[in-house]
Amino acid sequence: MQTTSPTNNGFLCVPLRASAPLREIRLLSCVFIAAFTLTAQTGSGEKATISATPAAVTASKEDPAAVDRGSKIFAGHCASCHGATAKGITGKGVDLVRSLYVLDDEKGILLTPPIRDGRPDKGMPKSGLTDAEILDVAAWLRVQSYGAGHRTTYTFLDVLTGDAKKGEAYFNGAGKCNTCHSPTGDLKGLGSRYTPQQLQGRWLSPTGRGGAGGRGAAAATGPSRSQKTVVVTLANGQTVSGTLDRVDDFNVTLHDASGAFRSFTRDNGIPKVAVTDPLKIHIDMLRTYTDADMHNMTAYLVTLK
Repeated sequence: MQTTSPTNNGFLCVPLRASAPLREIRLLSCVFIAAFTLTAQTGSGEKATISATPAAVTASKEDPAAVDRGSKIFAGHCASCHGATAKGITGKGVDLVRSLYVLDDEKGILLTPPIRDGRPDKGMPKSGLTDAEILDVAAWLRVQSYGAGHRTTYTFLDVLTGDAKKGEAYFNGAGKCNTCHSPTGDLKGLGSRYTPQQLQGRWLSPTGRGGAGGRGAAAATGPSRSQKTVVVTLANGQTVSGTLDRVDDFNVTLHDASGAFRSFTRDNGIPKVAVTDPLKIHIDMLRTYTDADMHNMTAYLVTLK
């Protein structure tokens, strides 16, 4: 699944697709793609690339035209000191994205005086900009600040990039999914219950459900397909089994078939503990999926209406 999100500098972050199994590629790299870009020559001789994601502009409710104009003005008049993304330059210029002037500004009320008149005590000269130009710069700066602080501007793109037919073949073949699941049984209607993003996350990383206090009732009627079960063998050979709550080197706790809570202290591996995890196959399979396998499977599961 590909996602895009604004970073602190306003660029879009897009995970690169893995072409090798996940065991070889565990971390997603990011490439930064500018939307609303402008390349301008700054006073320091470096090129400044100005960016504001469309999602951040829309969510911040700023005028897109003003933001676009402001990006160009900032590139030509401000970026040489404050950096192309308004985050400052080492040893020169302050980080405007996190400035209280920007965070608290409304309609340029706070930003107009320092931009227009400068701050001689801080080494900032007058800008020479008109009031209208200053308002445009202020709009662009507010979008940069908004994009840095709001995750609501995240946008999911291109989730369904796989081939459903290939996904079905993997489901019934190499993936061995049909040994436990059925598109007309437990998975029937799956594609209608979840969005593609949710669906991909759930099948790649399924987790058991049930909160505190709910395990006993579940145990009384039998464990669900996703619950871990445990068999505890005491020193005298007696066994106690049920749904697992917790196990470590010192204790093991569970709910037995009647729903009763049971707890045992462990010492040098006594009592013996044997845990059965129904989801272990999913964890093991994560090491084998290719990028194509994941996207093809998602495309197929979405069709199970």
